[in-house]
Amino acid sequence: MHDLKKSNVQRHIMESFFLGYQAFTAKPDEILARRGLSRVHHRILFFIASYPDLSVKELLGYLGVSKQALNTPLRQLIEMNLVESRTAEEDKRKRMLRFTTQGAKLEQALRREQLRLLERAFQHAGEEAVAGWLAVNQALASSPIQTAIDTAAPFIQSD
Repeated sequence: MHDLKKSNVQRHIMESFFLGYQAFTAKPDEILARRGLSRVHHRILFFIASYPDLSVKELLGYLGVSKQALNTPLRQLIEMNLVESRTAEEDKRKRMLRFTTQGAKLEQALRREQLRLLERAFQHAGEEAVAGWLAVNQALASSPIQTAIDTAAPFIQSD
């Protein structure tokens, strides 16, 4: 176990996490930037891909942001014909989000880049290290945002 009381250990662990995340997001950030989009758009695309016909309210819960913070990037994705917003059949006040063909292709390209990186890293690290990494990430995700996701889960249909 690493001694997190030591400043140099803290910095090394945090730097590794930061640089790993930077590598994980670099290629998708580049792809998005060519379209005038950013990481916030990627987060929206990620959750719409995970939960087709996601409501705006459910998306807010996953992202842990306000309606105001979501408004501009979501509107941009809709105006760029990457995401469509439909009225829910059961409740006309509810807006459901899904990809257009173009949006699905973009999300798949972003995911493909990240999967390539993960595959290389997992192959290099080995099964035991991957299991540990997943456990650490799941522990990190036990946060207020994860609570919002867990709360929304019963209302979200999986395919």
